[in-house]
Amino acid sequence: MPSPLFADHSADRPPERETVEALITQARRLRGGLDAVRESTVDTSLATDPQLRWQRALCDLAVHHLDDLGGHLDQLREGLPTESADDLAEAEPPAAPPEPEPHERGSLLRRVGSAEWNLLTDEVSWSDELFAMFGRAPSDGPLTLDELPSLVHPEDQDGLATMVTDCLVDGRPIDGEFRIVRPDETLRTVHMVGEPVLDADGSTACMWAVLRDVSELRRSQQAVRETRDSLHRERQIAQTEHRLAVELQEAVLPPWRGSLRFPHGGPVALDLAGRYLPSGTRDLIGGGWYDALQLPDGTTLMSVGDLTGHGVTATSGMAMVLGALRGMAVAGHRPGPLMGFVNQLLDTAAQPALGSAVCGRFDPAARTLEWAQAGHPAPLLFRGGTGRALDPPEGVLLGATSGASYTQHTEQLEPGDLLVLHTDGLVPRRAQGVDATHEGAERLLALAPRFAGTRSAQDCVRIVVEEFGTAEREDDACVLIARVGD
Repeated sequence: MPSPLFADHSADRPPERETVEALITQARRLRGGLDAVRESTVDTSLATDPQLRWQRALCDLAVHHLDDLGGHLDQLREGLPTESADDLAEAEPPAAPPEPEPHERGSLLRRVGSAEWNLLTDEVSWSDELFAMFGRAPSDGPLTLDELPSLVHPEDQDGLATMVTDCLVDGRPIDGEFRIVRPDETLRTVHMVGEPVLDADGSTACMWAVLRDVSELRRSQQAVRETRDSLHRERQIAQTEHRLAVELQEAVLPPWRGSLRFPHGGPVALDLAGRYLPSGTRDLIGGGWYDALQLPDGTTLMSVGDLTGHGVTATSGMAMVLGALRGMAVAGHRPGPLMGFVNQLLDTAAQPALGSAVCGRFDPAARTLEWAQAGHPAPLLFRGGTGRALDPPEGVLLGATSGASYTQHTEQLEPGDLLVLHTDGLVPRRAQGVDATHEGAERLLALAPRFAGTRSAQDCVRIVVEEFGTAEREDDACVLIARVGD
């Protein structure tokens, strides 16, 4: 049964695959063009021309980010990557760094600076952009390699020292990141690439570097990781809850397959068959049920109902309601008072819920059906090749009103009569509420000629499944069919 709070919301649509493919093509074209630019910067004067070094370093940075872009677009095309169970079990990710200040959101060039440290003359030169990046005034002068760690985060100082030593001693290029703590105590992440410049003897004469503030980039990457991990956790939780809901539903719904005949061991007075029809999206397990139970006095309890919601909450609530119905029926309560007790149960439950139900008590000796309903479609009675809905007694939704009372009606049945009890989720919800329920009842009543040619309740259930089983329902549905014996 749909929730009374149900409303249609437009879902966020994923990007079209053709659009993503076009972006991937553009990124590859850019990558090829950038490679051509990089090749044009290869020159013997690269080691001594600061302008060429600057251009080459910017090309290298651009290559890194285009490669990252290509990888992200590939992930977007292929879908979320699979994570191992160990990855999903990791501790909660650290809190994201604070949002960037307005001055951080400048163009690329304002976030890239250059530096050169001359080991022969001890001269140091910084670009204006690098002074701004480190939060220093140009009048304060640039930092030497010995002074640079004073602004580096303590945890990253050893890593920086290793990169600088490898560059100066072993002639290795620098390509790494470290965090700096500016004088205003804000934290920035800096990516540095550079190379040693050798003199005629092969000794290191100076070291140049290009540094880029990648704080915003790393913040975005961290957000991607956190949302991806969160989505994986949510999916794992949803899968677990779905499995529990399915197991609980299978444990509660009647285990019998085919027809069930009452009374046991005597002339058949009632031939019953039921079926659960899942929703179009099978991940949505609702709180619908159907049930039949022979009572100690020889009568038969029949009930069909549905609770709002989906998942473990709905199926556990359904199990509670069905158990209460059975227990109070065995204790001798009639359908009307029984509905009142179930209403009180839902109203005072730890997890209040709304539900609808129809409950009937069939007396085989008198061939009478005593029944009550709670905001539920009335049973359909088929006789002589035609069908009609029974006149419903008064009854509001279960859990909607405290102290609600439920009346009951008695229907005289005849041999060969067919009763169909169903929930309102049989048809797609093109129309809401009463209209959808009316459409389902009308389509069931139109099956009267086919029902008339059947020999058992199970044959009638097969007809219902043929008619409604392939529908793309937004909700699951239940149907219970009872044929009165001769």
